[in-house]
Amino acid sequence: MFNSLSDRLTATFKNLRGKGRLTEADVDATVREIRRALLDADVAVPVVREFTGRVRERALGAEVSAALNPSQQIVKIVNEELQEILGGETRRIRLAKNGPTVIMLAGLQGAGKTTLAGKLSKWLKAQGHSPILVACDLQRPNAVTQLQVVGQRANVPVFAPHPGATSTELDQPAGDPVAVARAGVEEARQKLHDVVIVDTAGRLGVDADMMEQARQIRRAIVPNEVLFVIDSMIGQDAVNTALAFDEGVNFTGIVLSKLDGDARGGAALSVASVTGKPVMFASTGEGLDDFELFHPDRMASRILDMGDILTLIEQAEKAWDKDEAARMAKKFADQEDFTLEDFLAQMQQIRNMGSMKKMLMMMPGAQNIRQQLEQFDEREIDRVEAIVRSMTPHERLAPKIINGSRRARIARGSGVHVSEVNGLLERFAQAQKMMKKMAQGGMPGMPGMPGLPGAGGGSRKNAKNAPKKKAKSGNPAKAAQERKDAEARRANAAKALPTGAAFGQQGGDFDPSQLNLPKGFDKFLGK
Repeated sequence: MFNSLSDRLTATFKNLRGKGRLTEADVDATVREIRRALLDADVAVPVVREFTGRVRERALGAEVSAALNPSQQIVKIVNEELQEILGGETRRIRLAKNGPTVIMLAGLQGAGKTTLAGKLSKWLKAQGHSPILVACDLQRPNAVTQLQVVGQRANVPVFAPHPGATSTELDQPAGDPVAVARAGVEEARQKLHDVVIVDTAGRLGVDADMMEQARQIRRAIVPNEVLFVIDSMIGQDAVNTALAFDEGVNFTGIVLSKLDGDARGGAALSVASVTGKPVMFASTGEGLDDFELFHPDRMASRILDMGDILTLIEQAEKAWDKDEAARMAKKFADQEDFTLEDFLAQMQQIRNMGSMKKMLMMMPGAQNIRQQLEQFDEREIDRVEAIVRSMTPHERLAPKIINGSRRARIARGSGVHVSEVNGLLERFAQAQKMMKKMAQGGMPGMPGMPGLPGAGGGSRKNAKNAPKKKAKSGNPAKAAQERKDAEARRANAAKALPTGAAFGQQGGDFDPSQLNLPKGFDKFLGK
């Protein structure tokens, strides 16, 4: 979503690197580029003006002039100001002290409220709550049916006493959404659900009748939270739409949908600042699991290409099997071989975390390799898994037995070329060596670490050129003969060495002719 904005800002900050002192002209040029980047991203003009004004004021102050690295200080200022216009801090749902917590969804037609109701219910269920969905969108054809399907996928009950409008019954009068909302809250009390999510009909900001209906629903159910669902790709009109809904239903929080789109994303940076209401959640894909709590500080880090490691860790903790992790840790500590069975288990753990592209884009500096990530085929993991599953259990435990005929059979079974099987086995052999060296206490490729060439601080080059130690023979007679030969070599070497101090001859039967010196040179040796 913010790729274009992130690229522009990153390029702007690169121009500041290496400067020990920033002049007013440098600050003005930087602020000018930031302004252009934000306007190109469809951020509202008032928001851009206020944002760049604060950045310029802080950049010209003592905060930057006294900094050891002024360019990094500018990045820090922009990061903090981005967090402010995104809401400042993470805002969570306010739960009711008594009775069920009522959450009302409102927004434009097509903003994705119905799908988001299912995502929110599944997310709340994972948090330990017992949610129920209430179908109050009786205007859009098959909206009730869609909510029932979404609720079934999320394994959350749906209260839908009225079928609403259907494509074949357009003339049927719609039911009363206000009565349905009120009955849904009562149903939640009786069935002991602690959260009620009310899905309302999409409406336009200029539709006075529909907006009045939303006000009536709000007065009837008195929700704890009114979430305004806005399409992140809406552009400059996001501010006007948000202000109209804020005046109509007085929403308490914002949910950004379609945040995985390729639009410029100015809505996300504008709505929170203009309305003063926090962004609470973000929808990042079509799946029910593509939903996350919105953290302004983490989103600002993503925009500035500084990564989002905390979200990545949270996703790993949710998806990672603790028993499998403990098993691998024990195996690692016992220095057992890393097998293809273990490799397959790790691949499945990674698959559970979600899209590889999304995970890699959360790494710092990911914008520099964005083109490579966009070309990455998610099905590559499926092909690797198919290759491993085409092997026999014995082949997974002992890959060295996989000869040419076995590789051809594995390739046919997995539907790939033999070259892909060869490549996988080569990469696995390298990974196996690395795991073995790490288990022995060293890191591969780092001289001076235990278990590595050049251990003790020597260089890898010296270790390569060092004479190799001859292995001992298993034959006792041959081993004894080798010991005698070694002793003889040491004795001959000792005889060949001159005796005495390092700075001149100190006695003995030393003959200068042994050194093959030039004629007349022996007088310098006192001979």
